[in-house]
Amino acid sequence: MSSRTTSQGISGHNMGTTHRLSHSVLDAAPSDVLDAYRTCEFVTLGRDGTPLAWPTAVARRDDGTLLVTTCLAFAQKALNVRRDGRVALLFSDPTGSGLGHAPHVFISGRAECPDTIMTGPQGAEEYWRRLFERQPHSRAYLTPLMRPLMSWYYLRLLITVVPEHVVLRTPLEEPAHRGAPLSVPGARPLPGAVQLARASSAVLAARDASGAPVLARTVPRPTPSGYLVEVPADCPVEDGPAGLLVHRHDERLNHMYNAFVRGTVERTEAGRLLVPSTVIEPMGSGRASDAWRVLRQTKRSTDRYLARRGLSRPKVEWDRFRTLAAPAPAPAAPAAPLPVKGSPHH
Repeated sequence: MSSRTTSQGISGHNMGTTHRLSHSVLDAAPSDVLDAYRTCEFVTLGRDGTPLAWPTAVARRDDGTLLVTTCLAFAQKALNVRRDGRVALLFSDPTGSGLGHAPHVFISGRAECPDTIMTGPQGAEEYWRRLFERQPHSRAYLTPLMRPLMSWYYLRLLITVVPEHVVLRTPLEEPAHRGAPLSVPGARPLPGAVQLARASSAVLAARDASGAPVLARTVPRPTPSGYLVEVPADCPVEDGPAGLLVHRHDERLNHMYNAFVRGTVERTEAGRLLVPSTVIEPMGSGRASDAWRVLRQTKRSTDRYLARRGLSRPKVEWDRFRTLAAPAPAPAAPAAPLPVKGSPHH
């Protein structure tokens, strides 16, 4: 496959064209609420039609679209979008937002992701600027000592989402943090019992009657055969492949954890039941050895993505990122008054 290098990145083929919609679709969601959320849940459709959801940061664009990025090491969501552009986002974890009783915002639409590898922040300046502000520890990745280990993090693919439908939901009344595995006394623990217990709620990723992905935050309740999940009436969940995403972060987007419990959802007399099959923990479970394992995996995954396109590893535009990461200058202090005889000098 031929390749070309431009000031905007490295591309394996020509960029597609996104059809822009008017701002009226996204205007249904309060902009201050969307901007305050630190992360959202983003779902794409896998090759077999399974909805796969992961937490991500998002930036609103002036043209009414949403920007999501993904690094080459975790390019599956980009590959999914290129195969089936139907996606959805749910803003439902207000940690760090400063919002009280914030509404959940569900957005469905279509996305596209050109095979253009971004080596700098061009085209996503606001995304990176906000990320550096809200996740201060990520500035350390730009230091000369960390660059060899973290270059994969800055080689990104840009996913543009054109919103088509917006729903505002009342937030859940969630129980206290559980901690203990979700299981029924005397029953064999289900896949995901430990992971789902790490938060007070989870996000159900499923499909509607058309096969498009849908999302809803829910409080899973364990049974001997699966997890009962309640969803709002505006979330038309159909039987079929589904999963539960659990994720968390602190006020500064640190100490992140996420896991996806994959399975199928079916209607029962007791309600909708998520029958789990496997658990995916891309960043590990929190063991000390996980960080080094993830670094090895990200390097291999990045190299594999490039090799399949006949590309050598591009050079990250570190200076451009450092410029965006620089903290905003503090406001100038007011002029000091002239000292008065006998007063202390500061």
